[in-house]
Amino acid sequence: MAFDQRFLEELRQRLPLHSIISRKVKVARSGRHWKACCPFHGEKTPSFYIYDDHFHCYGCGVHGDVISFVMQSEGRSFNEAVSELASLAGIEVPEQTPQQKQRQEQQHNLYELMTAAHEYYLSEFQTPKARVAREYLLNRGITQQTIREFGLCWSGDGRGGLVEYLKTKGYELKHIGEAGLLRRQADGQWGGELFFNRVMYPICDKRGRVIAFGGRIIGDGQPKYLNSPETPLFSKRRVLFGLNHLSSVFSRKDIDPLYNTVIVVEGYMDVIALYQAGFHGAVAPLGTALTQDQLGLLWRASSQPVLCFDGDGAGRRAMLHAAEEALPILTSEQTLNFISLPDGEDPDSFVQRYGSEAFINIIRQRKNLSETLYTLSVNAMTDQSPEQRAALKARLTFIAQQITDQNLSKEYRKVLMDRFYEQFYPRNGKFDRKSLSNKQKSLVLNTQLVRPTIHKNQVDYERMCILIALLLYCPIIIASVEEALCRLELPEDLAQIREALLDLPYEHEDISLYLKQKNIFELAEKIKKSSNLTLLNHNNYDKNSDFQQVEKQWWHFYGWLNIQELEDQVVQAQQAWIQSPDEKNQRTLIARLNALEAVKRGEIDT
Repeated sequence: MAFDQRFLEELRQRLPLHSIISRKVKVARSGRHWKACCPFHGEKTPSFYIYDDHFHCYGCGVHGDVISFVMQSEGRSFNEAVSELASLAGIEVPEQTPQQKQRQEQQHNLYELMTAAHEYYLSEFQTPKARVAREYLLNRGITQQTIREFGLCWSGDGRGGLVEYLKTKGYELKHIGEAGLLRRQADGQWGGELFFNRVMYPICDKRGRVIAFGGRIIGDGQPKYLNSPETPLFSKRRVLFGLNHLSSVFSRKDIDPLYNTVIVVEGYMDVIALYQAGFHGAVAPLGTALTQDQLGLLWRASSQPVLCFDGDGAGRRAMLHAAEEALPILTSEQTLNFISLPDGEDPDSFVQRYGSEAFINIIRQRKNLSETLYTLSVNAMTDQSPEQRAALKARLTFIAQQITDQNLSKEYRKVLMDRFYEQFYPRNGKFDRKSLSNKQKSLVLNTQLVRPTIHKNQVDYERMCILIALLLYCPIIIASVEEALCRLELPEDLAQIREALLDLPYEHEDISLYLKQKNIFELAEKIKKSSNLTLLNHNNYDKNSDFQQVEKQWWHFYGWLNIQELEDQVVQAQQAWIQSPDEKNQRTLIARLNALEAVKRGEIDT
């Protein structure tokens, strides 16, 4: 029974090879890969190496993929091995219908047809008519050796030469069209050749088989770059240009490991230029944003691939999209790193101008995913108004919620919120301007955010205890007071409880059980007793209670705790308005005066 190639590829991707082999022998990490004592011949020193998509024993020479391992280790037939692995992967084995069998035969023929088409394009590349293509590549700094290694070629003039050549190989017009080499006419019939007057970039699967082409126009014409359409062999969402070269990074041991970094760039020439500069792990999506299927391919090669985009607005948008695409499938063992190039540079121009060592230094400055998401989100702010800060806070919370791994989601929320409060409500009362962009620094100059100063006296401590006790009695109000809560400079015991309460929505609804798990239950009970709080009775409180009354009390005590700071802000606002009596300063002064008056009246506004 023959199986559809896409089904077999999905099966291989879903089952990490080392996990299947570890059922038979003990495996151990060896750099990026795994090794073991060979299960097929007796040995005491491991010579059996497990790579991304295959295994190889350097002792007995046995070699294969996950399917052949099951066949050889368990004496199964191909069909039996596939059925067993499909069961482990939780996917159904597709029934073999006559149509599927015909489609598989078609795929096999298309592989051969694409190889023949590549042969034709290579022959055209040597003709006098291809001089313009050869000069284009050489002028871009591409060497003859790199041209050969990537199989770069020339489409010809598109006047039927390819079709005639393939017909001599026995292929009919419909086969050539199904391979994506012809244009589809309005009546549904196959027309002329899709590629003409273009430098051709063969697109290969990870086994090195040509499955599609990309063509770059020479001279006038649109589009500048043209890819093959979707075919039985080619789905651009499931392929990366340069994927077939990734295996070479695993065998290079005598160079700086950073040269073996798996790097995602934007275009064909970026991949080729980096490869020529020594970075054999460069790959690129094919005219689309990075997809989850492509991320899966990357993570099979590296647990932390690096995404590199052009240093412009489009590059930053592509970076943000890729980061967001990764969130739902992120795990503690597979993540992303990011590097940014200077404005106006792409990887091709950068290595041509500055060389490999300069690009190594760029890689050394890579940023992790959480840092990249935070920076991109902050840079999207147009100003530092309360509305913009609230929108940023909601955005950061939303980002963390997209991660399906709950433990990792909670860690991201904590890291992103810590960065948010550190930047906009720093503990020392001043902004850390070193961490801000030039754009943000200019905004900060027009924004006055002063942390409240807590006087270390008994009255203030009791008020702080009341604030925490109210949250312990009524955790439902935490979300509405979170920002103000984080602005308080609390003593260590209260700060410990605050940190736990801020994580509560991601943990339990049972507050007592949660506090016990955090080993702070006794401390929390002590704080509640010391607060002398009589307006609520914890024993009869439930979710249906009037939490608005509790929230009002919380803001009342918060206002009294910070009345001195609020008065100071009023003075500052008055001085700013006197120096510059514009509408903005007037609004600020009025808001501060209203807030101070409300606190003195005992209202909730602060």
